[in-house]
Amino acid sequence: MKILVIDGQGGGLGKQLVAALSAQCPQAQLTAVGTNSLATSAMRKAGAVRTATGENAVAAAVCQSGAKRVLIPVNHCDNYIVGVPEQPIGDLVTAAVQKVTDLCGGSSC
Repeated sequence: MKILVIDGQGGGLGKQLVAALSAQCPQAQLTAVGTNSLATSAMRKAGAVRTATGENAVAAAVCQSGAKRVLIPVNHCDNYIVGVPEQPIGDLVTAAVQKVTDLCGGSSC
């Protein structure tokens, strides 16, 4: 399975997600795209081998893909997602990894 992790900030959430997915889905082809070099670098350090940087890379990755998308709703930086309760980032990462695993048919991808 191919998995793309996108981080639009400093890479903290992307780093956690890359590390968790690498552990849970070791066979997956994991690619990380950051909107800036800080985000990309953090995800590379967490284990992403294939990386890209820049808003154009993010736009292409999202808009040109026919893939399923697992989104992590984060009320952060004065952005609020109505109807989404506050949850610790670790819980959101765990839920996202579980959803990816479910999409793999319950296997380790």
